[in-house]
Amino acid sequence: MKRTRPLWIIFIVCIVGVMLVGCGTKEPAWDAFEGALNEKSFPVPKEANSTEHTTTNVAMDYVRYSMPELKEKDGVPEPYLEAIEAWGWEEQKDEDSTNSRVFQKDGLIVHLTVHNGYFIVMIPKEKKASVKGLKTK
Repeated sequence: MKRTRPLWIIFIVCIVGVMLVGCGTKEPAWDAFEGALNEKSFPVPKEANSTEHTTTNVAMDYVRYSMPELKEKDGVPEPYLEAIEAWGWEEQKDEDSTNSRVFQKDGLIVHLTVHNGYFIVMIPKEKKASVKGLKTK
C-alpha cells in the first residue's frame, strides 16, 4: 500500500501538469481593443504587447506588437479587420496581399503587416503631416 501511494501522487502531478500546459495556450479573444501607440484612433488588440516603437525612422513611424498566435500565411484575422472597420477605417484595395493591408481614415494612412508571432502598425510620416495640414486649412 505504501509503495503505490507515491506512484499515484506522481500520476496525479503528471495529469495536472499536462492540463496546465494544454490550457496555457489560448487563442486571442479579439474582443477588446485600444488605440495604437503611434495612432490612437487605430485599434490594436489589448492582448498585444508593444515590443518596439521607432520614431527615428525618417519615412515611417512604426510600432511592433507581439502576438505569438499570429501566422503570416493566415494574414490579418477577420475579427481584427471587423474591429478596424468598426473604428471607422477603410481598407485601400491596392494590394492582393493577405498579410499586408493599408487603411485610411480622415486623410491618415496606416499600413498593417502580419508576421509569424507579431504584427506592425506603420504610419508614413510625410503623408501624415501633409494630409493633416491640408485638412486643417
